[in-house]
Amino acid sequence: MPHPFRMATAVLASSLMLAGTAASAQSAKDKAPLQLEAKVLLGDVRGRIDHMAIDLKRQRLFVAELGNDTVGVVDLGNRSLARTITGLNEPQGVGYEPSTDALLVANARDGSVKLFDGSGYKETGQVALGSDADNIRIDPAAKHAIVGYGDGGLAFLDPATARKIRIAPLRAHPESFQIAPDGGRIFVNLPDARAIAVVDAASGKLVANWPMDKGGNFAMAVDDDRGRVLVAFRSPPELVAFAITDGKSVATAATCGDADDVFIDAKRNRVYVTCGAGYVDVFETNQTVYRRIARIPTAAGARTSLFVPELDLLLVAVRAGPAGPAAIWLFRPTS
Repeated sequence: MPHPFRMATAVLASSLMLAGTAASAQSAKDKAPLQLEAKVLLGDVRGRIDHMAIDLKRQRLFVAELGNDTVGVVDLGNRSLARTITGLNEPQGVGYEPSTDALLVANARDGSVKLFDGSGYKETGQVALGSDADNIRIDPAAKHAIVGYGDGGLAFLDPATARKIRIAPLRAHPESFQIAPDGGRIFVNLPDARAIAVVDAASGKLVANWPMDKGGNFAMAVDDDRGRVLVAFRSPPELVAFAITDGKSVATAATCGDADDVFIDAKRNRVYVTCGAGYVDVFETNQTVYRRIARIPTAAGARTSLFVPELDLLLVAVRAGPAGPAAIWLFRPTS
């Protein structure tokens, strides 16, 4: 029979070891650069979830629920679903223009952009673009909405009149595109052409074309402080920084797979990349180096997100699946 004292000592040592392991795991979690703060359920939403936009004044988040033909309206203040807008046709992109209090929804199936008032969400207009209406960006200076669509084009819309202002033709369907902070240029991912197009915002004319030696350039952000355009590629999965002046590569770092959104946290000199592989990669920036400091688990297919600096939140769209029902996961960055 084992000696009782030795048994007690072994049990105590084992308990201390388990406690130490648990404490270490908790400490590592506490030090993570993103902390999961809440999950807001989206109701009975099935299928793919695409991009998001925000009404900052009301703290309302708009979620393009493409596979469900709906847009979810989330009240971030109360951490709850406020309502669901129905009757859409594969909504891919959403945008909110504050001066006209207009919500715009781009629909892939019929190529339309529907407009709603920002208070009661009553439909106020529609613009036909032909096919595959996709990402929406708001030009705050011009108070216009810009929509990528079809086999290659950007449509400039006036939310006040629900009319097209002009069209910028492109070589292929545009994925993520970003407006330079000075409003002069628009940088456009063209994965089917393996290129980035640079468009003059005032005229809609192509002013430059940057050929890419990688594939799947879907996600993009502009780092104005460093004069760079950041692109997350899927093939191979890499984050690449290009000089904003001439498109030359200045830095490359491996990242997670199936990336669809990338955002810059200027306050902390960080970059967040959300991936359908089920992670958010967090990078620290220093001069020309991008160093991954964390890989935060999310859920398979959770590749779209929105970083809101004004609220200091990274919002990740998680579709219904093994991780649970469809929801928006709210991550709070840590210092």
